[in-house]
Amino acid sequence: MHRIKAFIFALAALALASPAGAQENQRPFSQCLAIAQALPGVVYANLTPEDSGLQVKLAVAGTGEVEIMFAGHSTYVITTPGGVTIATDFNGWAGRVATPDVVTMNKAHSSHFTLSPDERITHVLRGWNFDGTPADHDVVAGDVYVRNVTTDIRNFGQMEPDGNSIFIFEVADLCIGHLGHLHHPLEDRHFAQIGRLDIVMVPVDGGLTLSHAAMTGIAQRLQSSILLPMHRRGAPLSSFIEMMGDRFATDFVNDDSFTISARTLPRRPTILVLKGI
Repeated sequence: MHRIKAFIFALAALALASPAGAQENQRPFSQCLAIAQALPGVVYANLTPEDSGLQVKLAVAGTGEVEIMFAGHSTYVITTPGGVTIATDFNGWAGRVATPDVVTMNKAHSSHFTLSPDERITHVLRGWNFDGTPADHDVVAGDVYVRNVTTDIRNFGQMEPDGNSIFIFEVADLCIGHLGHLHHPLEDRHFAQIGRLDIVMVPVDGGLTLSHAAMTGIAQRLQSSILLPMHRRGAPLSSFIEMMGDRFATDFVNDDSFTISARTLPRRPTILVLKGI
């Protein structure tokens, strides 16, 4: 245990001691990736109280509130405490989306991207590269850090490597993920690259992306506090909710948006169905 602590402190010391020139080439620090994931031979302890009635108070983890609005199909609009607006799977026309500061895109279908985004958008983050190489985004915009994890997509009966991306938004001590147009189960390396997700946006069409069985398996492993359905076409949403099991509460909200902070995350994992889904 002492060697593990020494290793972590050594990593921190190296980061702090890096010269300014080297820091410019470093990725921003991710609060959603655990250093312990990279340590070999670590045995993780289960600290869940045996008494299920014992309430554990959530530690104070930031004071800012994030607003999340469903804007249509697979587009959610995230507004940070600092006023930065982000639109996911932005196609330029769907939903009540003004000119965002940041947009993310995936290319499985034209409803998930646009090749002619508004010039006033500061950061246009495509989940693929036109030359076939993996997209690699590490963008800090105001008080939010945006990064991506590439996934493959179906393309004329074959799988196209790194054709789309899962995007992660780190803001106000929250880790928010958008699974995009996910076409295959995630491997351990994907989960390691994603890290912790407090809130995750999940396609629930049941076949255009993944079956409900495959998608619920991914959602259950992520263990997010809030699950936001999207891309609702095909199989009924009730099927997805039922397959998620009793561990997840379901809350149908008569509004297309909500505000959340790290301190107000629900104790019980919740499927939050906003108006318009």
